Amino acid sequence: MRLTRIDDTLSVAGQPTLHEIAGLGRQGVTTLINNRPDGEEPDLPGTAAEAAAARTAGLAYHHQPVTGASLGRAEIDAFRAAVAAAPGPVVAHCRSGTRSLTLHVLGAVLDGRLRRDDVLAFGTRHGFDLSGAVAWLDAHAPDAAG
Repeated sequence: MRLTRIDDTLSVAGQPTLHEIAGLGRQGVTTLINNRPDGEEPDLPGTAAEAAAARTAGLAYHHQPVTGASLGRAEIDAFRAAVAAAPGPVVAHCRSGTRSLTLHVLGAVLDGRLRRDDVLAFGTRHGFDLSGAVAWLDAHAPDAAG
């Protein structure tokens, strides 16, 4: 699993193995957020197995599945709340990390911490294509800070 540090609180990643989840607590991570729906791919460990591995590692665990079609303000707000409530570093994961970073970026734009016009460059700086986040903003929040 490749962790991409976004800031002092959040890192995003692709799908971790159960062994990698077990090691997150030793790295100082306090919370794991899984943004993948169960059954998205046949070889996923699944929510129950991830939650058990996270508990064993001493991590809080949140399953907040999203897809492009299901992404809305409720999911963005839930993600922001989980990150804000974490007592320390958070790792959020999906298939590649893009979905998790998209949730973070959309929340940052909607609450004024990031300018909409800076989204693509922010993604590029971290190695992600956030054109989907821009498309979401165009469709759902056209008046978001530019």
